[in-house]
Amino acid sequence: MKRLLIAWILLLMMAPGAMPAETVVGEENDQPASETPLKVGFFDDVTGAMKREATQVSDELRGQAVSLFAHTPLGWDTDTLFYAYRQAVSLPGKAPEFVETVLEQSRVLGFAGSMIMLIFLVAVLYSLIGRKRVLDKTRKVADPLFAKLPEELQPYFFLALLSVTAALIPLILLGGFSLVKGFVSYGAPWFLLIGRLLGLWAAGALLISIFRGIFDYGILEIRTDYGTTAVRALRLVVFYVLTGIAVIWGAEAFGQREDFLAFLRFLIFFSINIVFLLFFLQKKLVLSLVPQLPFPSYQTFLKNLDRFYYPVVVITFLTGILWCFGFKQFSVVFWTKTWAVVGVYIGFSLVYHLLIKRLDKWAEASGAKDEHTRFFIKSLKGLILYVAVIVTGLVMLDLLGGLDPLRRVMSFPLLTLGNSVLSIWVMAKAMLILLAFIYASRLICAYLNYKVYPSVGIEPGLAYAIDTFLKYFLLFLGGLTVLQVVGFDLRALLVFAGAIGIGVGLAMQGMAANLISGFSIIFGGKLRRGDWIETGDTVGEVTDIYLRATKVRTRDNIEYIIPNANLMSEVIVNYSLSDSLIRISVSFGVSYAADPHEVARLAEEVAKKEPLVADSPGPAIRFVGYGDNSIDFQLLVWIDVRRVARRNVRSRIYFALFDAFKQAGIEIPFPQRDLHIRSGIPEVWQQPKPV
Repeated sequence: MKRLLIAWILLLMMAPGAMPAETVVGEENDQPASETPLKVGFFDDVTGAMKREATQVSDELRGQAVSLFAHTPLGWDTDTLFYAYRQAVSLPGKAPEFVETVLEQSRVLGFAGSMIMLIFLVAVLYSLIGRKRVLDKTRKVADPLFAKLPEELQPYFFLALLSVTAALIPLILLGGFSLVKGFVSYGAPWFLLIGRLLGLWAAGALLISIFRGIFDYGILEIRTDYGTTAVRALRLVVFYVLTGIAVIWGAEAFGQREDFLAFLRFLIFFSINIVFLLFFLQKKLVLSLVPQLPFPSYQTFLKNLDRFYYPVVVITFLTGILWCFGFKQFSVVFWTKTWAVVGVYIGFSLVYHLLIKRLDKWAEASGAKDEHTRFFIKSLKGLILYVAVIVTGLVMLDLLGGLDPLRRVMSFPLLTLGNSVLSIWVMAKAMLILLAFIYASRLICAYLNYKVYPSVGIEPGLAYAIDTFLKYFLLFLGGLTVLQVVGFDLRALLVFAGAIGIGVGLAMQGMAANLISGFSIIFGGKLRRGDWIETGDTVGEVTDIYLRATKVRTRDNIEYIIPNANLMSEVIVNYSLSDSLIRISVSFGVSYAADPHEVARLAEEVAKKEPLVADSPGPAIRFVGYGDNSIDFQLLVWIDVRRVARRNVRSRIYFALFDAFKQAGIEIPFPQRDLHIRSGIPEVWQQPKPV
């Protein structure tokens, strides 16, 4: 797998990018494109192109930095202050005029319209008073239904119910207002303003209910040390901001002067900035709102946030003041590159944590103890982590304003291939796509082993062959996708195919033989992952089958890397091909004084009591002969060679035979020689007596 990935990378290094190469002016080429020779090489001026692009990006960034301090006119001056003062002083004297306006508008609406508006206002007041009662009744009705849901999902459904119920009353009133507006053709500014205020009310109720639900139900990994205080503070901040917006809308609806509206916006936004400063000065309260996640990088982020909290808050407040005084571009850029980036990082980290936590709970509930389930969960976590890192990094880099400059700096031409060039940016995209296909192939194979193969009843060897084929096929498909994305010229494949053919013919015969043998082993079905084999003096389990070699692990935990060509050319004993039961013999001898029938009976009892010996077929005893020092026997037993080792079984049986024979008083002889001297033989070799 890794070697195929390296081969794709080497091929991509010769692939073209999306940028056209420099063309030579003044030369004509009448040769057809299909017959044009393919030229491969490094770009002529890589250093110069990189310097030019970096200089251009630097000049653009310098220009953007200068434009950050562009000032936007405030839209009001001292005359506006005098106008606002006169309006405030004359406000009490305008009460009769206001009453007259209300009466005039009621005559325009008529009796029916006025009664509808009165009923509408009463409904608004009742909704403000009876909101808690409505929430309690809704909760009481929904409790039996939510009790049937999984425990980990109940807080989220309760939060959704609370939010919808809190915003339901203003939404119903907004629907009633739309109905009144449809029946009464009336376009007074204050009448239209009511519809906007109802929408604002619904948004505020939704936000406050979400804040309350997050603390009440312990959602988003937020500490509840300051739960009640935090909810109250957030409610006041939301209420003040929405009230300021409502005041601005009201001033616009009643046709105030543009400079007065600009001054009013300045005052409200300045006061909102003060309110936010007072809120963020409560450091412990604010940091309690930040989710507490267990990741090391996230913990480092929290430590730095705690360390530089007050300087960041002060700088943020000052940028808010600058925004009020017309330096809006600088303030927006600062907020985007700080708080927006922080929010994206926290948000994506939280989503990733919740997904992983949900996976862990599912694994714990389902009892993920087998290898395939654990591998499926691990593969899914790997894919989620890959997507989270890539998406978070790209979004944060874009918010920081570095994505486009980085793309341009990395897009300088590096290699030329025909009329196209390859850049580092193209190679980076190719690597990301290839990694995505690798993670996807792992997940697909893991899911097949976890869910599909057991349901269909596919044996492990065939499953491993299918997985191997899918891995290489998906990687090959990913490589073709990358080549298509980067605009690879297929003529280069012919060049590399020729080079590979020459290499195979001259110096790669062994590798080619191993690759072909690897395909034969994988799809032949005679040797599978998990089989116990014996080749030469090596007995072990096949743990992995690669295209070039096969890995075998012995019972001594020694791993052998055997070339596939050797496995195809040598004799292999496969103990798992059809049946893993094999028969082994245990040879022993006893004294001539022992009863052979009693010895056979004791040996069979020992074999039957041994747990490592198979029950069927049963053991057998053979009387094999009369030895020099003993009468010899062979005990034949059957064992599962995949589970137990032959040496271990023989050792246990020998121990058991020794104990059984000792208890029965049967002697196990050792090699010995007896010398017998007999008398009465004529001593013919002695010298004759003298006469």
